[in-house]
Amino acid sequence: MSLLATNYLTPTGREEAWRFTPLKRLRGLHDGLAIVGDRTSLISSHALPAGVTFTREELPPLASSDDVIIERIRALSSSVSHLCIASDTEVADAIVLSRSAGALNSAEFSRVRISLGAHAVATVIIENTGDTVLAEDLEISLAPGSSLKFITLQEFESQSVYTARHHAVIDKDAEFKSITVTVGGDVVRILPTVEFIAPGGSVELLGVYFATAGQFFEHRMHVDHAVPNAKSRVNFKGALAGRDAHTVWIGDVLIRAVAEGTDTYELNRNLLLSDGARADSVPNLEIETGEIVGAGHASTTGRFDDEQLFYLMSRGIALEDARRLVVRGFFNEIVTEIGMESVQERLMNRIDGELEKAGA
Repeated sequence: MSLLATNYLTPTGREEAWRFTPLKRLRGLHDGLAIVGDRTSLISSHALPAGVTFTREELPPLASSDDVIIERIRALSSSVSHLCIASDTEVADAIVLSRSAGALNSAEFSRVRISLGAHAVATVIIENTGDTVLAEDLEISLAPGSSLKFITLQEFESQSVYTARHHAVIDKDAEFKSITVTVGGDVVRILPTVEFIAPGGSVELLGVYFATAGQFFEHRMHVDHAVPNAKSRVNFKGALAGRDAHTVWIGDVLIRAVAEGTDTYELNRNLLLSDGARADSVPNLEIETGEIVGAGHASTTGRFDDEQLFYLMSRGIALEDARRLVVRGFFNEIVTEIGMESVQERLMNRIDGELEKAGA
């Protein structure tokens, strides 16, 4: 293990990209002081179907990044864990990659790539559990006509620090649905970004997050409509309970002058379950052409609906159970998009447990 040299401009917190993030809690990922651990923890624990491989390869990055942590990852590692789904391959069952082995006294810097060949169809799940310090550069490449449902689950234990960029490149007529779930960790900062490179692509970015006392979760989206006739939808929901629980959602959509026929909408909703919690929500929409199908955004932050609680309690349901049902109902719209009952129920049970611990 070795210390990572500081060759990049260290964020101070005054930059727009870092103004919400508690830099002192990143365990040195941002300033080069983290001890670099020699581990590659992402594994596939099941046999892969025909047309699918998961190997360690030498690959260049798909795109440059202005994020200092991502650039440090790329400086440290020229190899990448590559999940490849061959052209015309349709995978019936979800491909599950998982990581649980970690450490808090050193950091893992991970590069991962998921690529789908032309007209391939697959569902990929990445499960993150345990306590760890992890920085990840995840690159997703969709060839023409391919379709990917990508589910990333942050079920970390209470001391974990996770920072990541999930960057998807969408080719002609490709379809990408991403579901991001964050229900554990001390600090989690994820940058889901999308780049359209040919017309006809469709993207849906969905997510849920539940933060309790002292936890900080940040999800910072950027969708770049740089070609005509592409569609994007963003829908994230968050709930917070406990003092100093803090979530940040940033939604940036750019429609460039050449992107005629764009259809986009982004939505963020936050539910405050107790005093002392803070949700920051900033939707941004930049439009450089008037020749679009539609574009809009919305953001709401509010407390429990007392009428819903009263309705449930008037029918003999205890207050704690009524709160749990309201929270489950709030998240249900997105969690059910996972399409796997065992995973959905596991996540809901985790949320129930966090809600009970928070005493909300």
